[in-house]
Amino acid sequence: MLKKINKAFAVAIALTFAFGATSISASAADMNSWKKAVAKKVAKKQKYPRAALAREIEGKAKIRLHVAADGSITTHEVVQETGETILDKEIPKLVKRLNPLPALPDDRTELSFVLPLSWSLN
Repeated sequence: MLKKINKAFAVAIALTFAFGATSISASAADMNSWKKAVAKKVAKKQKYPRAALAREIEGKAKIRLHVAADGSITTHEVVQETGETILDKEIPKLVKRLNPLPALPDDRTELSFVLPLSWSLN
């Protein structure tokens, strides 16, 4: 069941990865490769809290990540909570497990983007 859940995370993240506006251009291929690498890492590191699984709690959240050129997450903020305490407490733990992300492509010095998260039992 957990493999199925992790696969759902990867699909949801890959399909809904959302970026804010940036002023530094990068080749589309490099940025797409970076997005895929980030989605893969999120799918690997995102966990479904046991208590949420046992109680069949689902939820969606959005977090804004600020990333330095080397991939380190400099700051994060929750843009939209799930509304479920168990899942919302998992968000900072996930950010800690994700840090650092892959280095940014090209000559980017920083990047800010919104990462959608989903805990779904499908």
